[in-house]
Amino acid sequence: MKTVIVTGAGSGIGRAIAETLAAAEYHVVVNDYNGDAAQTVAEQIGGLAVQGDVSDEDDVARMIDACIDTYGAPTHLINNAGHVHQARFIDLKTADFDRMIAVHLRGTFLCTHAVLPHMLAQKSGCVVNMASQLGQIGGIELAHYSAAKAGIIGMTKALAREVSSQGVRVNAVAPGPINTPLVRALSDDWRRAKAAELPLGHFGEPRDVAETVAFLCSDAARIYVGQTLSPNSGDVML
Repeated sequence: MKTVIVTGAGSGIGRAIAETLAAAEYHVVVNDYNGDAAQTVAEQIGGLAVQGDVSDEDDVARMIDACIDTYGAPTHLINNAGHVHQARFIDLKTADFDRMIAVHLRGTFLCTHAVLPHMLAQKSGCVVNMASQLGQIGGIELAHYSAAKAGIIGMTKALAREVSSQGVRVNAVAPGPINTPLVRALSDDWRRAKAAELPLGHFGEPRDVAETVAFLCSDAARIYVGQTLSPNSGDVML
């Protein structure tokens, strides 16, 4: 049986990923900073809820221990936990920048660092990191978010080069704007302007990203290594 940890799975894309993988008969550990949200999703899909902040090393260790105690060592990790804050670069405070990097980049590092020894011992595993198209092209009033997501893409490529030969596949997904609570927290002006830029003319839905993640987790993606897949409504074309 496959066992997956999905961080930030209490809502939005993370919730859709948890639901999709549960339907594919994974054991799912539902992590979220909001413990009530995690519990709600876990009860719905028959998974295990673990409240925690992915930027906190002790919380991450507790999450891994809970997974092992309940299901055994994780075979899959989805680093999805996110945070959004909008401001012009000149108005950013150091605390704003630090929190953005902590949740996205430090959180991805900590969770992967904690899970990787188990995957290497098994000589198999799959890590999917949630990036963003803004990590590829940048975003107005989202410099700190764009920087964090670009860092995730770089770390994904570097780690894939280190561990692929040992049976662990590492890839990223870089969604465009998706109809989630995080995106709806951005200003109406920002969302209208971004929608107008998209070749499709509209944002995606969480299930669109979840299906991409499910593919990367599957044996059908066995030769995908260090890749960044982009369900982005055409915002970035590579």
